[in-house]
Amino acid sequence: MQTEDLQVILKVARFGSITAAAASLDMHIATASAAVKRVEKILGAELFIRSTRQLRVSAAGERFLPQCEQALQLLEQARSNIVRDNETITGEVRLAVSSDLGRNKLLPWLDEFIGQHPEVKLRIHIGDSNIDFYRDEVDMALRYGAPKDSGMSGFKICDVPGVLCAAESYLQQFGEPQCPEDLTGHNGLFYQLGDVLHDVWSFTDNTGHTQRVRLTGNRASNDGDLVRRWCVNGKGVAVKSCLDVSDDLLTGRLKALLPDYQPRRSELWLVCPSRNAITPVMRVLRDHIRQKCHQITLALKQ
Repeated sequence: MQTEDLQVILKVARFGSITAAAASLDMHIATASAAVKRVEKILGAELFIRSTRQLRVSAAGERFLPQCEQALQLLEQARSNIVRDNETITGEVRLAVSSDLGRNKLLPWLDEFIGQHPEVKLRIHIGDSNIDFYRDEVDMALRYGAPKDSGMSGFKICDVPGVLCAAESYLQQFGEPQCPEDLTGHNGLFYQLGDVLHDVWSFTDNTGHTQRVRLTGNRASNDGDLVRRWCVNGKGVAVKSCLDVSDDLLTGRLKALLPDYQPRRSELWLVCPSRNAITPVMRVLRDHIRQKCHQITLALKQ
């Protein structure tokens, strides 16, 4: 049912005349009459009893019209809330984001966000190191993994499967692994955070069984984007977030390997130091990022 049709219904009930309702809404009488007929057809009941001289509300109309009016008022209130929220999307946002996701996915999303909310100013902190909200002077952080500090607050954006991948040039030279054990004969491209080298990769098969494989490799970095670039350039195999390598997978720069085995999974969160720090800007930015991530997920499934 169109809201415009419901508005016609209420006007007809108010004036007791389709002609008067049409004049009030500045529309043709035939248009108003068609709106009444559409609503009655959907409801399967006549809302008005018509005669050659008058029009009055039927018993069905007396039950329907008050709730119809309430529904339109709620819709108008919801619309007003959205308008009010959009009007308050102003100020500066200091956002921390990981290197790969930040450079290759988030920056164009933020450009679009600023285009929609030109009163917002952005300050971006890009890096894979852990963030101290007060030392690093950031308001929020987009990070993989749920917040570990119970004092923090935020929003889960989406689930993020990992993907084992390599460039076709590498696979042509070294072959494609058929099972996790085959990876011991391949060159791993590793992410390293501090003194921790992530050279042990876990894979879960369709039965839920998980196995861990330790790889060897000649490249490691604390910059996730560099690991992705090595992989695209055919230097080895890597396990990456499906978000980070989505463009590479969709364009054929990288190929997903071992489809029957799921590498580690994670979650993407937009985090802030406390619930009191959540602002209208943060909520709207959350919705914007969620929409973009959902579009990527759909594209990868096709």
